[in-house]
Amino acid sequence: MAENRHSVLGLSDETVLKMYETMLLARRLDERMWLLNRSGKIPFVISCQGQEAAQVGAAFALDKAKDYVLPYYRDMGVVLTFGMTATDLMLSGFAKAEDPNSGGRQMPGHFGQKKNRIVTGSSPVTTQVPHAVGIALGGKMAKEDVVAFVTFGEGSSNQGDFHEGANFAGVHKLPVIFMCENNKYAISVPVEKQLACENVADRAQGYGMPGFTVDGNDPIEVYKYVKEAADRARRGEGPTLIETVSYRLTAHSSDDDDRTYRSPDEVQKAKTNDPIITFGQYLKETGVLNDELEKEMNDRVMKEVNEATEYAENAPYAKAEDALTYVYAEKQ
Repeated sequence: MAENRHSVLGLSDETVLKMYETMLLARRLDERMWLLNRSGKIPFVISCQGQEAAQVGAAFALDKAKDYVLPYYRDMGVVLTFGMTATDLMLSGFAKAEDPNSGGRQMPGHFGQKKNRIVTGSSPVTTQVPHAVGIALGGKMAKEDVVAFVTFGEGSSNQGDFHEGANFAGVHKLPVIFMCENNKYAISVPVEKQLACENVADRAQGYGMPGFTVDGNDPIEVYKYVKEAADRARRGEGPTLIETVSYRLTAHSSDDDDRTYRSPDEVQKAKTNDPIITFGQYLKETGVLNDELEKEMNDRVMKEVNEATEYAENAPYAKAEDALTYVYAEKQ
């Protein structure tokens, strides 16, 4: 039997099974959205495939009752862990009135849900970083037990928002975790054209914080580093930069043709490290998962995806005049 790495970190068998099921739900939702897009039913998909382990492993290390997450557009695994449902995400995909993120106003991936402490993101990349730093500053000033967790891609780590946010957080020792989901490509630009240093995490030293580069295909390793960063933040020791290295298994979005900048062989090779497969193997090797349990889990996930799809497809669109709501001031 393989070494049990999760118990050492205080993770029960039930918890790691829940992590795996959340990863699986994110993957199956994502796959369904691609099918719906290609059949002309939803307009746009921006994919989480290949990054579920990093997203779910990190989110499980946070306190859902206290902490705030500021996800970037691929973070389906983060928002599912923090309480969004498959139906919430499908309503967003179909741009229906009940979409909790934006009421159908914004494209998918612009997550926001106040009740689950998911802070709304916007289309310009990396703007969520200074927002997270602001939340961390507010929490520190109010002496509240709050950690702000923010994610972004390796391309975003070159934006001014990242540098300004990281510098401010480092100077003021704020309780914020910066997690770069390095998936090797910023749309068509490979990571070697983005960084002169070897790793995004190497930049942490310049901001006076620890930086770690970890295996983004291993949810247990990501959990370990994010949990340590959260504990450190709660002790008042300041921010941490964590870089999770994985691979984007799909095109950048449903509007992108990735064959123009990377080879099919490269993608196929990356699929041998697919975290859905490798984490499932780990759970079987440690005796946590078996074929019967796996089938039950798959059936449950597909039922959830099917029901979410049916509900969202049949839900009403927003009224045309609702486009003006929250845009202009209204007389009380």
